[in-house]
Amino acid sequence: MAIRIVRLGSERLADEGLRIGAVRRPPRGVPKAEYSARDIYDAWFPTLAPSEELLKAFAPIDPKDWKTFSRRYRKEMKASDARHAIALLAVLSQQTHLSVGCYCADESLCHRSILRELLAAQGAVLR
Repeated sequence: MAIRIVRLGSERLADEGLRIGAVRRPPRGVPKAEYSARDIYDAWFPTLAPSEELLKAFAPIDPKDWKTFSRRYRKEMKASDARHAIALLAVLSQQTHLSVGCYCADESLCHRSILRELLAAQGAVLR
């Protein structure tokens, strides 16, 4: 059992489990009924996404701004709802396969790389 950190829209792996979209907005131009079939996500969970304010300030993320973005996103993830969500996913990772993702092409400049670290710090089993 484990969590995979994935790029939404990428081909699913055989044992990936439920795919969770940790994104602020659903995909544009895709009918809601097709999200899962198109390997986008099965469940939308914007609680783990950067705030709209943070996205507007840094999108697209420039490598020179990564440190500031990272610090601000980590601060957002200290809020009660986000902390509880991360703790829940960490516990679930010990019971079942699931995946969490975002649309960004480069994980090194995406909040999902930080989310990976936050999940690991809560004891999540990661792949």
